[in-house]
Amino acid sequence: MPIAPTSDPQLVLLRHGETAWSASGRHTGRTDLPLTEAGEEQARRAGRALSAYDFAAVYTSPLQRARRTAELAGHPDAVVDPDLAEWDYGPVDGRTAQEVSAAIGREFLIFADGVRVLPPDPAHSDGRPGELLDEVYARAAFVVSRAETTLRDGGDVLVVAHGHLLRVLATAWLGVDARLAERLELGTAAISMLGYGHALRTIEGWNLPPSS
Repeated sequence: MPIAPTSDPQLVLLRHGETAWSASGRHTGRTDLPLTEAGEEQARRAGRALSAYDFAAVYTSPLQRARRTAELAGHPDAVVDPDLAEWDYGPVDGRTAQEVSAAIGREFLIFADGVRVLPPDPAHSDGRPGELLDEVYARAAFVVSRAETTLRDGGDVLVVAHGHLLRVLATAWLGVDARLAERLELGTAAISMLGYGHALRTIEGWNLPPSS
């Protein structure tokens, strides 16, 4: 069943559908993977779940898994925004949390540890060191600032992007520490709604699975 829009404008977040790496728990930053067949169906279901919205603006990450999700959800003309690219994981890209934990000899917690717990590795992200969490937060805050221009005019905004980026974006929306994103789980093709209540930025729905 479609999600009913509210009378007040909302910033709606849609995580991309399943990829082979998301299904296996591998960190997928700038590695540009396609959706699986299951991920494409998730994107279509998400589109049906959001069919009652008339978005004034739609933005997507430049990575193909997000662009394809936007397309299948009914928004082939979504504006590509480089600030919506996933966290550049550097040496963590392509590795599971368990693999990183084994390499550093303790449990790896990405929002506490960041991604520079391993040395740069040409086999992962072409040897880039990876982004700091503060850098990811800054990009997310730019997205929030741009979206608010439309929200203030009364229009809903849809953002199609990635799990960690969107979790950090939610903390930027609330104006809280980016590390609180570790408490915000977000499944593939999940839908979340950010809005306003009593003149405050609020979370109005989080991690809603796409409709059947």
